[in-house]
Amino acid sequence: MKEYKVEGHESSLLPEGEWELCFADEFDAPELDRSKWDFRRHLFHKKHEAWIGEEGLEFADSNIIFKIIEKDGKRYSCQIQTGENWYDRPGEKEAWNVAKFSEPRFEHKYGYYEVRCKLQKGDNWWSAFWLQSPIIGTHPDPARAGVEVDIFEAFFGESYIPHFIHWGGYSSDYQFATTNEEHRSAEHRDITPVDDGFHRFGCLWEEDGYTFFVDGKQSGRKLTEAVSKTESFILIGTEVVGWRGFVVPRMYKNVPNIRVVEDDKFIVDYVRVFDKKN
Repeated sequence: MKEYKVEGHESSLLPEGEWELCFADEFDAPELDRSKWDFRRHLFHKKHEAWIGEEGLEFADSNIIFKIIEKDGKRYSCQIQTGENWYDRPGEKEAWNVAKFSEPRFEHKYGYYEVRCKLQKGDNWWSAFWLQSPIIGTHPDPARAGVEVDIFEAFFGESYIPHFIHWGGYSSDYQFATTNEEHRSAEHRDITPVDDGFHRFGCLWEEDGYTFFVDGKQSGRKLTEAVSKTESFILIGTEVVGWRGFVVPRMYKNVPNIRVVEDDKFIVDYVRVFDKKN
């Protein structure tokens, strides 16, 4: 890996080669840059009650800080994104249940995607940095319809699970691959702990697959089972355990005590995307 210096900020760690920056947010402003990001508020055509807006964020020391908000006995957090899924738009007419297409802030194809962040400590919510195709599942060929790329997912405090790709939509045609072929989605043993500090998570998206990096070192095998050839957008997400029934919280079914840390935070220093120079 090679260092890419950014004046006044922490450096990126990039694969060998010549790179140029094509997207970045250093989170220097005291509020979310709405020219780059919007809030994700819907899931499968319906408003997702777990996700809130500005009240779930703070900004300090050139960081964006995600936090849990408690209201009416329930806990909420937020997700931000540079684009939007077709299936997230709430339907407007019975004959066509997809609303008007939104204008993406940033979508891109191939390159190196990197986040520097400090993971949450509690197990009662999770965080993730990922890429998503706006049209995933709309065609049987994932090269055309796109792939979900989970660069990191932290379902338990101060740890992350193997990196994943998903394709085929989220129903009977759904498929996935992971960098750890022994991964068991319902078991705690597959997580990788990290210390209480900032860490870099990156993905090199090439025409033949996805290679993942943690703190400048390759993490697991290269995933080549399905490769998108369509542009994707970026998401930084958090969500409180318990809102989705069996879907994601199955990760927690063998964990007897969900650890709750008061005033817990998920902190992101920067997001950067690089193109390889020809």
